[in-house]
Amino acid sequence: MISLESRANKCAFRAECVSPFIVMDVLEKAKEMEARGEQIIHLEIGEPDFDTPQPIKDAAVKAISGGDTHYTHSMGKAELREAVAGFYRRKYGAVISPEQVIITSGTSPGLLLIFSVLLERGDEVILSDPHYACYPNYIRYLEGSPVFVPVAEEDGFKYSPEEVEKIISRKTRAIMVNSPANPTGAVTTAQEYQALARISPYIVSDEVYSGLAYQEGREHSILEFSDRAFVINGFSKIYAMTGWRLGYLIAPPEYIRPMQKLQQNLFICASSFAQEAAIAALEQCDEHVAEMVGIYDQRRRYLLERLKKMGIAPKDEPTGAFYMLANVKAFSKDSYSLAFEILEEARVALSPGIDFGANCEGYLRISYANSLENIKEGMDRLEQFLEKKKSSGVAG
Repeated sequence: MISLESRANKCAFRAECVSPFIVMDVLEKAKEMEARGEQIIHLEIGEPDFDTPQPIKDAAVKAISGGDTHYTHSMGKAELREAVAGFYRRKYGAVISPEQVIITSGTSPGLLLIFSVLLERGDEVILSDPHYACYPNYIRYLEGSPVFVPVAEEDGFKYSPEEVEKIISRKTRAIMVNSPANPTGAVTTAQEYQALARISPYIVSDEVYSGLAYQEGREHSILEFSDRAFVINGFSKIYAMTGWRLGYLIAPPEYIRPMQKLQQNLFICASSFAQEAAIAALEQCDEHVAEMVGIYDQRRRYLLERLKKMGIAPKDEPTGAFYMLANVKAFSKDSYSLAFEILEEARVALSPGIDFGANCEGYLRISYANSLENIKEGMDRLEQFLEKKKSSGVAG
């Protein structure tokens, strides 16, 4: 029998594999300050400020009222998997079978399923640095090894395929791509996808910000260029459905059954009525999405100009997602401390760059998933804070 102490040690080991998600520390501190009556401008969290479009809500209510509150097929409803395949065919010209789609309870379970079937102990996954904070945690939790490739601000924070190829080894199982990207707002081009697909055993492509791109014709999916690809996507960002917890993965056919068995054991299936809502999202909400994207782009352009005025704008214009990195190296080499200093003094919540990798130290991530009015107020406060820091001689 395993002792309680042994169990505790194993639990502690697992916890050590997982780094803290620092942006949540910022959010929780901001909430504490709000509870004391302080007015905080939230530009730290990656959550749309829009309400879920009405057709989606109507479809869920109809499903619940009609008794659609039971288990579904473990891979998800056939109608939704067909709608996902149709979406990729219409948007990207990528031909996939509905049998390659598994509906998940958000994109995080999808990542867990993918890395569970791809990785054995010591296997490597190549990640850009900066990257979404949770990627390395999934890999380490499954006893894999993340291998980081620094990407430069001057290059739009995007991979150089030549540099990636240098570090591919016999242990490399996949390259992780995120486009449009969190935290950088970078959008991967067709040529970049093609180059990565040529050199990688597999590509794991996080496309959850699909649709949030602001240059016509520039957005792509890895499925246009490779069939040795795993795709993560969902409904949280583009349809303002974060609380619905619904996503999906697309995978090579030979990996579907192993992932389905894991899904059956770990999660059983995704929410039945949320799946009905997702069908409505894919089939009825193009106009709603277009309106939201137009508003995001207005905010993006305003934020970029304000950061340029302050001298902290990224060198290459970010054209996707709803994030922008501000280069604050002239003010501090410790983005964690700086973010909390700004929160305490300026009442603006921002994400420390260090949350997204060592190569993101010296940056702050700004989310423009907030109203233009709040973004303007947040930038006014940030500008005043930085001017004060500069005049006090603390900068640098």
